[in-house]
Amino acid sequence: MIGTTKRQASLFYFAFAKEAAYITDELLDPLDKLLHDPQLLDLASQALAKRSARSADFGRPSIAPDRLVRCAILKHIKQWSFRQLEREVRASLLYRRFTLFYEDPIPDFTSFSRTFALFGEQGTARLHARVVQIAREQTVAQGLKLRTDTTAVESNIHYPTDSSLLADSIRVLTRSLKRISAGCQSQALQVIDHHRAAKRRVLEICRAAKTLTDAGRQKLKDSYAKLISLTRGLTRQSAKVLEQLQSGKLVARAHTLGSVLLAEAQLRHFLPLSQRVIAQAQARIFKGQTHYPDKLLSLFEEHTVVIRKGKAHKPNEFGRLVRLDEVENGIVSNYHIAWQNLADQQQWNPALQGHQEIFAVLPGRGRLSKDRAARQKQRWFRRGQGWRAGIEPRISTLKHRFGMARAYYKGAAGFERYVGFCVMAQNLVAIVRTKTKQTKPLCRSG
Repeated sequence: MIGTTKRQASLFYFAFAKEAAYITDELLDPLDKLLHDPQLLDLASQALAKRSARSADFGRPSIAPDRLVRCAILKHIKQWSFRQLEREVRASLLYRRFTLFYEDPIPDFTSFSRTFALFGEQGTARLHARVVQIAREQTVAQGLKLRTDTTAVESNIHYPTDSSLLADSIRVLTRSLKRISAGCQSQALQVIDHHRAAKRRVLEICRAAKTLTDAGRQKLKDSYAKLISLTRGLTRQSAKVLEQLQSGKLVARAHTLGSVLLAEAQLRHFLPLSQRVIAQAQARIFKGQTHYPDKLLSLFEEHTVVIRKGKAHKPNEFGRLVRLDEVENGIVSNYHIAWQNLADQQQWNPALQGHQEIFAVLPGRGRLSKDRAARQKQRWFRRGQGWRAGIEPRISTLKHRFGMARAYYKGAAGFERYVGFCVMAQNLVAIVRTKTKQTKPLCRSG
């Protein structure tokens, strides 16, 4: 059941509330007023109601929508983990007041993690659209200017090499097989742990890769052959176990049925991914095929792609390409996460269409006339070109101030949710700072 946003004040919090009233924060206090938005809370409630058929009115109360939105924004502003969010909110009167928990117990970090995931891709996009609408209502963003650019946001994975992916395949398949073996009848399934052998093969590959001689290359191929053989043997055993579970030859005990079903689902998920890893490793090592189509870069974040932006210090980045559209006062009006490494020219038309849908304003285009060319040489137009270059600092702010350099939520939906909340947190801070600047009296010299 969705937690209620109407809560009765407690007498036990009265003494703390008196002290908390003296604690002020120049960012969180105006942000608190912005988040008292009924439409924002309605969108959050709609996202939380999709957990199950009767989540809106049945079951144990979950985290209230207003508290959840505030905790999500606070987490991304401070760049905290879920553990840090729980610890900081529990220990601070200021954060308790901002998140509206007051004297109530703070949920566990695992509850925060599971409940945040309910927003999903569409729920996050709707919340972001409402934040942009708030910026328009506050006269912070009018849409008279637009600048757009793309950037690479990394997935939370290790550097992808064929040897490490093969070792990951052995690890996850062995883990699932062991859980199935423990849940079935005694001696029904024998599982051999190849973890140590895989680790030795990976170390051999790392040492052989540093040697440029013919003997070193041959040693590299031999070690890869052994590692691939271990992985292929596990995939065959995994496929056989799945067939035995489906035919009823392997039967789980009654009290371990849940764990066996979970391990079976994991085995069905990771088995085809492991087979893809074997195929691409064979193609690169033994056939010299370096440009393998649809190359898998991670077993756990399979949506990750290789992004090449031409950076000398980082030629290859592993994540997703994100387009950011910015209007006045640092408001990111729209963002889009591409499934492939698209060129910037391919992102321009969608950026204009999205801007027109939000603000109903579309800049002119076409070949310049003589009068128009002369006009663009004037100082005011040059200043506009300088404003266009400001998208780079905005990207830097999102990455370093709001943690968008690497997405830490799991899966493709988690990636989009992480980017969306980073953009939302940045927009809310931009609204607060712009309104503060507008209301601040000008200093006049006497």
